[in-house]
Amino acid sequence: MGFSTDAIHAGQTPDKATNAVIPPIYMTYTYAQEEFGGNQEYHYGRSQNMTRNILEQNIAVLEDGKYALAFSSGVAAIHSLTGILKSGDHVIVSDNVYGGTYRLFDKSLSQFGITFSWIDFDDLLSVEKAITLQTKILFIETPTNPLLNLIDINRVSELAHKHNLLCVVDNTFMTPFFQKPLNLGADVVIHSSTKYLNGHSDVIGGLVVMNDKVVFDKIKFVQNSIGAIPSPFDCWLVLRSIKTLAVRMKQHNKNALQIAKILSSNKNIKKIIYPGLETHPQHELAKEQMTGFGGIITIELNDFEKTKSFLNKLKIFTLAESLGGVESLVNHSATMTHASLSNEGRLKIGITDSLIRISVGIEDVEDLIQDLNQALK
Repeated sequence: MGFSTDAIHAGQTPDKATNAVIPPIYMTYTYAQEEFGGNQEYHYGRSQNMTRNILEQNIAVLEDGKYALAFSSGVAAIHSLTGILKSGDHVIVSDNVYGGTYRLFDKSLSQFGITFSWIDFDDLLSVEKAITLQTKILFIETPTNPLLNLIDINRVSELAHKHNLLCVVDNTFMTPFFQKPLNLGADVVIHSSTKYLNGHSDVIGGLVVMNDKVVFDKIKFVQNSIGAIPSPFDCWLVLRSIKTLAVRMKQHNKNALQIAKILSSNKNIKKIIYPGLETHPQHELAKEQMTGFGGIITIELNDFEKTKSFLNKLKIFTLAESLGGVESLVNHSATMTHASLSNEGRLKIGITDSLIRISVGIEDVEDLIQDLNQALK
């Protein structure tokens, strides 16, 4: 089936009880036992829920995977993935990841004896040198947040498998509509379904997709043990939103590309980063492993005072955390998403006080351009 067809129908059939086209929300946490000592699939909501299962089946199909698990947030999904590790294990992480991922790894999980190395995955020789007998996972984001660096998923996967490691890819920015890491060799795909998959800024959630049954069973055990699961209603909302994922991603991409081209000649902008521009150093890689360039643009202005002025003068773009909604947002990474990093740590990877991440929505692009131009003046 085509992507849009699968997005609308995969995992979903008319309700058997009523023939309702849209699957109902199974708002229950316990189930009647058919007989004492019987073995039935549904017995407790933390372990199984029909609405959650439908969402998991849906995203597995869209990512060309066999198995998927849903969680209460993207960070909960990552945490549950690392639940398959033990004290003494080692993870190599791309040096520019979402601040929440950094906080989870560096401030929380490191206290339990799991070690992390932060490496530039453009230099795979350095990545390979960092691999030890304790290394279990190569964890990457591509494009990275917020600098939009691209990482060659195929090459990283080959390196991981050479050393019997798992290659994990955070695919939040691209979604399976624009990028399918499993088809490029990755073992596990992570999503913050809070972002583009839901796309309406009203749900927090996370998803993990994979092909390996052994890995699935391990993470499923952690999901049930920790219980960081989404509510049935949240799962239903994400399912509703995925039905329009294809049309939304096309418009995000179309608007962002047009805006990026216009902003690239603005004298008030010191630097503009967007994979769809030929000036992006990895533009060719973007065309190879992605079918679109996404809705995120990152810009750097000339100084901090101009940055504050710009953010305060925007009218349509809203200064707020997060991204991927139908509405346009702007984010000051240094004080918002990446505030958990030290100033030195931020500067090391290129996050200055004048850096702004723009999440381009699906409004009329002419209105968005006008708003950006008036604020930049």
